Amino acid sequence: MSHEEKANASAEEHVQMLDVREEKDQDELLPSPVSAAPPRPPNASKAKLSAAMIIPIWIVLSSAVIIYNNYLYNTLEFRFPVFLVTWHLTFAAIGTRVLARTTHLVDGAKDVNMSKDMFLRSILPIGLLFSGSLILSNTAYLYLSVAYIQMLKAFTPVAILLISWTFRIQDPSKRLAVIVFMISSGVALASHGELRFNLVGFLTQAAAVAFEASRLVMIEILLHGLKMNPLVSLHYYAPVCALINLAVLPLTEGLAPFYELARVGPLILLSNAAVAFLLNIAAVFLVSAGSGLVLTLAGVFKDILLITGSVLIFGAQITPLQVLGYSVALVGLVLYKTAGK
Repeated sequence: MSHEEKANASAEEHVQMLDVREEKDQDELLPSPVSAAPPRPPNASKAKLSAAMIIPIWIVLSSAVIIYNNYLYNTLEFRFPVFLVTWHLTFAAIGTRVLARTTHLVDGAKDVNMSKDMFLRSILPIGLLFSGSLILSNTAYLYLSVAYIQMLKAFTPVAILLISWTFRIQDPSKRLAVIVFMISSGVALASHGELRFNLVGFLTQAAAVAFEASRLVMIEILLHGLKMNPLVSLHYYAPVCALINLAVLPLTEGLAPFYELARVGPLILLSNAAVAFLLNIAAVFLVSAGSGLVLTLAGVFKDILLITGSVLIFGAQITPLQVLGYSVALVGLVLYKTAGK
């Protein structure tokens, strides 16, 4: 999930996918995506204890990734999102393979029958959308505040529903139409109240949301029924996206980021990628510890903390109109998550 992602964009975008995941109720809502949680353990009290432990860790790591990225972009002025995303994905590709050899966290990869046909028809197109989502969502931090970006990310469920309705993957309903209206109105109010509105940043983040929503819908179409936790998913997508981004890098940022590496220092880049990778590990435990509603509420709480942190740490300005708009959007998000219940 970011962020981000999601972020390290990679990790934040995985968590974002968890946050907006729907629980299927007959044909009314989209089925759960590939990163759906495995069966809950029979010991409910143990599951609750696990959730109580992992949710705060996930919230801290998820917030840290976004704040760290923003610090890199805007405080250290390392304004190279394509390079940073490529570095994160390279780190993740290596990290998942190390974990596959030393732990059981990536054992799910053994259950995936990855043929050449499946790679070309499923993994590659989804990887292209993933790369677009990661690059665009990170680029938005060059123009917009962390607080405003989190508000815009609330529109992701609406984008998923609009794409699903357009391609007739699911049929509209009055209840979902009300949810779409609530979230859209809330995001519109938040945008109207933004004091430092930047059209380029807004369009960039809007495009990132469109790419991410398309990716989630494509997962349902192309990989329906295949179970992959966030690390297994990253195991397959990270190398593909890293290579795609590597091809994009000369056309966008060129050699400029390499000249800045000495100034930023390897410790900053290594720790930044490591925090993002830890977020993916935390996400594995998160999806097995909490219900869909718990994950949604955890995501909402995380976003509120991020907005607060953006105000306190980076001096972002938010208006009462934005608070009202974002509150409306969050209510719509929770209703969206619980609509199938």
